[in-house]
Amino acid sequence: MTPDAAAVMGRRAREQAWQAPCTGRPLRVLHVVHELDFGGLEGLVGAIVRLIDRRRFDSHVLTMSRFGRMAEGLDAFAQLHQVTSIAHLSMLWPRNAIRQIRAVAPDVVHTHSGVWYKGSLAARHAGVPRLIHTDHGRHHPDPLSARVLDGLAARRTDVIVAVSEALGHQMADTLLAERSRIRVVLNGVDLTRFRPRPVSSALRAELGVPAHVPIIGSVGRLDPIKAYDLMIGAFARLRAEWSDGPAPALVLVGDGPERARLTAVIAQLGLGASVRLTGWRRDVEDVYPLFDVFTLASRSEGTSLGLLEAMGTGVCPVVTDVGGSGAVLGADLRHRLVPAGDRAALAHAWREALTHPDRCKADGAAARARVEREFSLERMVRQYERIYVGKP
Repeated sequence: MTPDAAAVMGRRAREQAWQAPCTGRPLRVLHVVHELDFGGLEGLVGAIVRLIDRRRFDSHVLTMSRFGRMAEGLDAFAQLHQVTSIAHLSMLWPRNAIRQIRAVAPDVVHTHSGVWYKGSLAARHAGVPRLIHTDHGRHHPDPLSARVLDGLAARRTDVIVAVSEALGHQMADTLLAERSRIRVVLNGVDLTRFRPRPVSSALRAELGVPAHVPIIGSVGRLDPIKAYDLMIGAFARLRAEWSDGPAPALVLVGDGPERARLTAVIAQLGLGASVRLTGWRRDVEDVYPLFDVFTLASRSEGTSLGLLEAMGTGVCPVVTDVGGSGAVLGADLRHRLVPAGDRAALAHAWREALTHPDRCKADGAAARARVEREFSLERMVRQYERIYVGKP
């Protein structure tokens, strides 16, 4: 029997035999993440452990690098664990992770993007009976290294969750033939926290944007896949052609490896104070209402939490048509999608939104209504609960 055939038989046997332990205790679920800093993935994990039924599930979170700002307060809902390892050797034998997982003794390990290969390897060596993975977004097309490593991880994984239909199709095409092992669970948003609210004049003043200046805004990790360099280039084009009153400002909330380069791009294009890089903020629910338009220039997306939060707040979206973004906007807002990589199209779409404020406001209301209908955080968590216990 080939290794692939043995892996398939092993998975099928585990899936058929899996039953939540009837021990009278909650099912122990261990989330494995790269780190616990600000970001959509980390926010999703935090939402799951905060909202999951704690009578039925005992939540743990293991970070494979460091605790970050997202860990603050999370220990009230889950036990937090940390492991560090020697980078190269741990790809072959993640000894420290195996030891830590054995100590936690979970019934289910739930890995997330960034640690799938290493986390699945450690979980199997630790004897964990059920392994779930959520992919939060991938490059398109997948680089060869990702196809190889994630393909190996997929063989060890019982259920693979994609956060959009488009992402699920991509994974089925490139990683595994067994489409039945892929489940789509759409990200959800806290509609109590992210709701329409009055604009804070004090916050606008803090950001240094006068009351009469329209704001194009984005919230997310400053990462190459998000194409913030292209966004800034499109913004320079918009400013150069603007003749409809006060020129817009661009406010980018977030941090990441691209920050220094983006700062240099802003200076090179002579944009100066018209672009604000705020870093991460805890009050993003108050920042979204400042935006006249929320935007993404991403080269690839799963289901963007920033987009869902902005739409929940009632902000008109203008985003690239990649990954799950088109499905998030739906038929009524498809006119707010632009092709990825097209600066001119992005600048034109912003101009169209900002120069027709009534349509922009109506689309913000439609965005809120769509999120209320389709992207409930409670529904997302209930779907994960069913996956943990083996229900379809």
